[in-house]
Amino acid sequence: MLNLRWYFVASLTGVMTFTCASTVLAQDAASLFASLQEEETAETPLLPERMLFTQRLLWGKKGLFRATNIAPLTKAQREKELRLRRKLLITHQAIGYLTLAGMVAQGILGGQLYNRKYELYETHKTLGNIVTATYFTGAGLSLFSPPPLVNKKIKGWSSSKAHKALATVHLSAMIATNLLAEEDRKFHRAAAYTAFGSFALAVVVFKF
Repeated sequence: MLNLRWYFVASLTGVMTFTCASTVLAQDAASLFASLQEEETAETPLLPERMLFTQRLLWGKKGLFRATNIAPLTKAQREKELRLRRKLLITHQAIGYLTLAGMVAQGILGGQLYNRKYELYETHKTLGNIVTATYFTGAGLSLFSPPPLVNKKIKGWSSSKAHKALATVHLSAMIATNLLAEEDRKFHRAAAYTAFGSFALAVVVFKF
């Protein structure tokens, strides 16, 4: 009965994730392509003044890819980088939805474990490793993607700023969740709930 219930939950979660991702990604892709096309046609410097540390490390004027001549700083190269950026950010979003679905499944399994259904431990552990892998893969796609042409500082609060602030929270919580997995069940659970809550909010605020 438990296996049947788990199969139903996993199937439902997968269908919901696929439907949501398909609809939202179609909208996001259109808006993302439109905004980046505007950036490409604007008369601006090849690199923005403001970049993430990880982007500057690879794509800055003195970044690794420039110094090794893997990606020389030219207009033609920057056009290629912007196309790569589109693909990486769209993939980042798709992986984000998949990770969120995995977190929901993890929460269900975790609750069963706290009810002493220890036969689910290995499944919980395996799914946890998968969620961790998809989470940090998605994070890496965002952190190390090529920078946009323009990255202006916007005054006031915005969905983008909220998304970044929440990213700091769920990144810290995800690291804590993994470190505390075998150390302290109480704090592991608290960290996991914090990671899920802040990650889910980050997905929501980015849309609104």
